[in-house]
Amino acid sequence: MTVPLEYQTGFAAASLVDPVAAERYVRHSQVGDPEADALIGLLQTRYPDMAAEWIQRGIEGGAAALPEAPGAVREFFSEIERVPDWFDPHLASSGCRAFHRHSEMFLGAFVGAVLIEGFSTLISKSFCITGRLVDQGVRRLKQNNRHLVEIFIPGGLDRRSDGWKLSVRIRLIHAQVRYLLRQSPEWDEAAWGVPLGAAHIAYATAAFSALLIKRAEMLGVRLSAEERASFLMIWRYSGHLMGVVPELLFTNEQEALHLHRIGTICEPPPGVESLILANGLINSAPIVAGITETKARRELVKRIYQVSRALIGDEMADRLNYPPSRTFGVLALFRWRNWIDRLLQDQFPAIAGLRRVSQFEQMLKVTHYGEGGLGYRMPAHVHAERDQTL
Repeated sequence: MTVPLEYQTGFAAASLVDPVAAERYVRHSQVGDPEADALIGLLQTRYPDMAAEWIQRGIEGGAAALPEAPGAVREFFSEIERVPDWFDPHLASSGCRAFHRHSEMFLGAFVGAVLIEGFSTLISKSFCITGRLVDQGVRRLKQNNRHLVEIFIPGGLDRRSDGWKLSVRIRLIHAQVRYLLRQSPEWDEAAWGVPLGAAHIAYATAAFSALLIKRAEMLGVRLSAEERASFLMIWRYSGHLMGVVPELLFTNEQEALHLHRIGTICEPPPGVESLILANGLINSAPIVAGITETKARRELVKRIYQVSRALIGDEMADRLNYPPSRTFGVLALFRWRNWIDRLLQDQFPAIAGLRRVSQFEQMLKVTHYGEGGLGYRMPAHVHAERDQTL
């Protein structure tokens, strides 16, 4: 196996921990999404004028909505409708309830830790070259939040639900960006592997599931064994829809955390692109939350940096050029507040209901819901500034 240049040091270190998992991760850094890549390649080379329409009709209505499309196009949309045997819609309800009971903490851990840690990998190069997180950061953060929210709405991963459609849409956008980047002289495949490769999509899915639970627990969230299993299953199915290859799709929490650990060792130290994305994300959070007053925005950014540093640790925070801050007692305060919150809700069910309504309203404020439903336009240019908004 040829190891991309930027992975060579990390691969050697990860091989000392788990040589099989390290080989699997780095091998998949050189693989995209064969099925989605074949679809996008066919559409772009032979049917560019029909690509957007067929993608929209395929996601909305399946193969039956594409009678005039080539067999390969109809086969792709037919195949993605197959529900894996391990997905249990009834079990999913437990994870949905857990997410909405703690949605404020899950979103906080998602933005303040999990996304940041994801940006510390080479995936940051894809986003920086395209500019789709640099130039459109607020919109993209709201879109990420929406995907998280939609898959945890009860029934959100049913075929006709937005959580299902968004997961497939993300898969095809990744394939389109991969198609564009691999033709760009800016992308160095020998050094970085395939853009938005299979390893990174699997790494992100593991982070958004098992690592998100871990970070939320640091803030005081408590889940039952059934809720944990349900939460992970929901993300496992969303990852399946987003094209995570079976070899890298976790089956339980331990597998997800191990994949994330090995991937983190394999990845090189954060580069300048990681610094740009991580700090840009934190500084855009007050705008996403609708805070416009300058002093209030600065105070919130300072607070987010402090909580984020406590979650991801001083070593990673320093690598990402975070401003110095003291984190003693920060997480303990969150855990204490959540303990008080649980106590009150157990004693006064009406408070629990009001709390869930309030959290849901706040969640909608930081989530992108464009006019006219879901959009299906694919990127037409490598650089976002030359393209329309997705």
